[in-house]
Amino acid sequence: MATRTMEQMEMVDYMNEQPRCEEKCSRDKNQTDRRLPQLLFLSFGVVCIIQAVLNISLRLALYSSKGSSPLDCNTTDLSDQDRDVETYCEGKMPGHCNRLQERFNALTRDKNLLENRNSELNNMIKDVKEERDRLRIMLRELGGSTAALKCPAGWREINSRCYFLSSESRTWQESRKYCQDNGGDLVVISSEQEQAALYRLDGDRYLLFWIGLYKTNEIFKWVDGSALTKQFWQTGQPDHGGPNNSEDCVEMYHDNPEQANWNDAPCEQKRRWLCEKNPSTNSMPVLRT
Repeated sequence: MATRTMEQMEMVDYMNEQPRCEEKCSRDKNQTDRRLPQLLFLSFGVVCIIQAVLNISLRLALYSSKGSSPLDCNTTDLSDQDRDVETYCEGKMPGHCNRLQERFNALTRDKNLLENRNSELNNMIKDVKEERDRLRIMLRELGGSTAALKCPAGWREINSRCYFLSSESRTWQESRKYCQDNGGDLVVISSEQEQAALYRLDGDRYLLFWIGLYKTNEIFKWVDGSALTKQFWQTGQPDHGGPNNSEDCVEMYHDNPEQANWNDAPCEQKRRWLCEKNPSTNSMPVLRT
């Protein structure tokens, strides 16, 4: 009887253990099902991070290769002066193009400064030549030379220069030819002193004549090639004659103030003119043509 009772108890224990195992296995399975999505999500995040790092690395490598390109905008081998900077830098990095533009602007400023300095030196040379001629005259006079320099008949001497004011009127080109045929050219006014000395030369308030200033390539220059430095324009001049008129030659009108009486006018108009030249030992008569 006791043996049977023990067998019955063991059978009961065995039957009770089975459900406990099934319950544990079920719990493990549920935990595995919950962790699987988490692992998948974590794996996807790691893949995204790796992809981002690769993209950044590729972009850095690309910019590095562009920065070392031989066609960099910062190059200085632009031998063709007519090459347009904006066209050359098209498609390049803005920072490099800005540096090239700044270099181009600096070179342009230097070029303009040199041109202005060259004009000043040319004017200084002209002044030195005039001073030389005056000293020659003084030396000849002090030495009692019979061949003293003087102005031809019909010309007047002002500050050791010879001037001829016409009594008739011609175009600017015809006036200049007359002066050149007589060994001179249309007057070049390079100082306030000379401007004042020529003001109302014959006492006529309404005196109007051509001077040796004309426009070429949209820039006013003197007939001797020197640049225009001292300017004595009338108020509002030069006005270039408007869109339908061309005023490329300059006249001097003495009804205006002494230091403001230049005006641009059409070269085909007829005016009196003023010639200028150095004194000479040969008194060349004025041509009457």
